[in-house]
Amino acid sequence: MAVSSLPSPYGIGTLGKAAYDFVDFLKAAGQSYWQMLPLNPTSYGDSPYQSFSAYAGNPYFIDPDMLVKDGLLKRSECNKCDWGNDPRHVDYGKIYESRFALLHKAYKRGWERDADKVAAFVEDNSRWLPDYALYMACKRHFGMKAWTEWEDEDIRLRKSEAVLEKYRALLADDVQFFTYLQFLFFSQWELLRDYVHQQGIRIIGDLPIYVSLDSADVWAEPQFFQLDEELVPKSVAGVPPDYFTADGQLWGNPLYDWDAMREDGFGWWIRRIDGAGKLYDVIRIDHFRGFASYWSVPYGETTAKNGHWVTGPGMDLIDRLNGWFPQLEFIAEDLGYVTDEVKALLSGSGFPGMRVLQLGFDGMQPHDYQPHAFVENCVCYTGTHDNSPTPLWVKEASDGVREYTEKYFGVSNSAELVAAMIRGGMGSVARLFVAQLQDHLGLAEGSRVNIPGQPYGNWQWRLDKNTDLFAIAPALYEQARLYARI
Repeated sequence: MAVSSLPSPYGIGTLGKAAYDFVDFLKAAGQSYWQMLPLNPTSYGDSPYQSFSAYAGNPYFIDPDMLVKDGLLKRSECNKCDWGNDPRHVDYGKIYESRFALLHKAYKRGWERDADKVAAFVEDNSRWLPDYALYMACKRHFGMKAWTEWEDEDIRLRKSEAVLEKYRALLADDVQFFTYLQFLFFSQWELLRDYVHQQGIRIIGDLPIYVSLDSADVWAEPQFFQLDEELVPKSVAGVPPDYFTADGQLWGNPLYDWDAMREDGFGWWIRRIDGAGKLYDVIRIDHFRGFASYWSVPYGETTAKNGHWVTGPGMDLIDRLNGWFPQLEFIAEDLGYVTDEVKALLSGSGFPGMRVLQLGFDGMQPHDYQPHAFVENCVCYTGTHDNSPTPLWVKEASDGVREYTEKYFGVSNSAELVAAMIRGGMGSVARLFVAQLQDHLGLAEGSRVNIPGQPYGNWQWRLDKNTDLFAIAPALYEQARLYARI
């Protein structure tokens, strides 16, 4: 369940009351984990996997009601904003137009009031926050263009500390504004996370393997990426043609310079995981197979078809992360083209891999993603955010796939199939079982989160505010108890 999908009166889910209500539902339903999408700011295509920062929190998730209670906003100011007219879908355009103007009022009232707390927050996050705040201020200054298109080459290429100081002074108000937004986000997040833990629940967060080219991460430390002298990518990330797309997926993210990272002791990755550890208890590493080998596409290609495989950092990186972060748990998203080297890396890491039920039945033959073939050290999903919710998947499946899946789970019609698949995952030996909330609610059309390869129109689904989640909690609790998952 993405935070963005929670109901709220402000056009998108927030860290406010609906999030606390959802945690109460999870506890009542006997659930042990809440898995969410990345919490970072969204950029291209409104995707949480294309962010301006690998560390920053999404300002859209700052709850206005909590700011009203804190004396930073007035109720009338919140009510004046246009958040869109469809409570079931996020209107990112409307939110972009209104959210920052509203939050700027909170900043003006709180910056001096909270000066000591903000200073301590900046000190605790000094490794990334000053660069991020300056980066966002510069983006505004240059009309929200990507840093690669900024007209002033000196700041674009970060030619000297004097240049950085010049822009910090020139754009001081915006630098402070974006700093304060992060203070507000993390203040609200820490309250929610503490409440989650008090209810005996842990948080699983998604860590995209790559960062966006248009990000403070690449702008501030270009030496760790495959860029030329003008900081233009030499090659970019993607995946070859697969189950989802015939042309592959051209993600466009800059690729890491793994030699430079290895020489630095993988410090960049250590810092990144440390940042994620401030948000999550368990980190799902997206596209884990990229650590074994990654698909490299020449910059300028229009599809991912003409790429090639390149060897990744392998166990050198995994051993370093396991050594630095014994308190964290990891899940390896090992989907896609899984070779023997990927299997060996997964085994060596000790991380549980993923088993996605929907993907296990499309071939109408025995498959590793079917419950009878699971190993204990895995996480079973009905589907992910990249799949249709299971009720929609059942409707979209061919007659042959649907009949085969019904036969496997021992049901006689498609109406019973979603519940049977949930039971199949819940009753499996998998260490953890995860389903989208839509699966439990029987939601189909209009409730899909993302369609891979489709650049726009994703990440918009929201839960109807009138949905009574507690109505399904007793059955979920009993099922979790029955299969010893409480």
